[in-house]
Amino acid sequence: MKLLCGVKSKCNLYTVHRGALWAFQSQSTSGILSRTDPDITHPKYPLRVMGPDGAPGPNVPWRKVLWERQPFPDNYVDQRFLEELRRNEGLRQYRYWAVVKEAGFVGQQLSCVAIFITIWLYMEQGLLSPETLLWTSVICSILGYGLYQILTPESEAGSEPRTRLADLQSTAIFLSFTFGFSPILKTLTESVSTDTVYAMSAMMLLAHLVSFRYAQPSPTCSLSINAALFASVCLASRLPGAVHTFAMLSCALLVFALWPCLLQRMRENTPHQFTLVCLAVCLGGVGGLGSQSVGGAVILALALGNVTFLCPLLLVRLQQQKDNIQGPWDEAEISEDLSHFLL
Repeated sequence: MKLLCGVKSKCNLYTVHRGALWAFQSQSTSGILSRTDPDITHPKYPLRVMGPDGAPGPNVPWRKVLWERQPFPDNYVDQRFLEELRRNEGLRQYRYWAVVKEAGFVGQQLSCVAIFITIWLYMEQGLLSPETLLWTSVICSILGYGLYQILTPESEAGSEPRTRLADLQSTAIFLSFTFGFSPILKTLTESVSTDTVYAMSAMMLLAHLVSFRYAQPSPTCSLSINAALFASVCLASRLPGAVHTFAMLSCALLVFALWPCLLQRMRENTPHQFTLVCLAVCLGGVGGLGSQSVGGAVILALALGNVTFLCPLLLVRLQQQKDNIQGPWDEAEISEDLSHFLL
């Protein structure tokens, strides 16, 4: 549409300019202005025969140019106009079970949040000691780190700048600072009501799920990690002692930061095992939450069913109804790399 408007405006300006010039020449030579239309009176612009209903004759082909005078209306297009119509260009076709498999990552992350809440409920009720949680977290971290190294390709392992010693130093620094600040974090929300703490924790966990990078999880996703750690600090401050806070924060780092990286590595290298692990995590989340609240387990199961099975079905069905057209009326797109002009 913008292209047609541009053609019309330029043709009008061209016609007015040529008409005014011919009128000025006629007045200067003869002093009498008979006709000011160059398309009719001037021998350089002879009258061309039009077809029936104002359509051009067969001997006057229409050309899509601006620099040539043509006996056509400004908004004229021929039958070739729709030959450049492109429908659903670059449309990606989805398969249902492939989408379900990818949606399993979202479902397992939702289950991880449920498992973390279940662990916090067990610690608050005194059913789980902080020592047991710490040793379990250490064992899981060692096993997960070893599995991550095994799944890392040799080409990528040789190009990684970090070493095992650097990873060990980072772990020691984090554990030292977390253990040292645990008494402060324990009393951080003493002046805040419990209902407010629970509301903030729920909002931050929701922000973690929304901002999580499901396509390519990494610890550098600051918003998702910060939201999860903020919720962990709020919940850990309601536990009995500083050791409980330290154990809870260590578990939060394992669940929200390290576990997604290992799962992404499994998705890239062992897709079949990735599907089984996601299924096991979802079952563990529903079972763990069901041991504390049957209603919560039912809500989680319904949410997992919608995310994993219903949403992919809607995506595949709606993708079949998609109708996107492109053609010569679209705005021009510059395909050339113009970055060298910005230097």
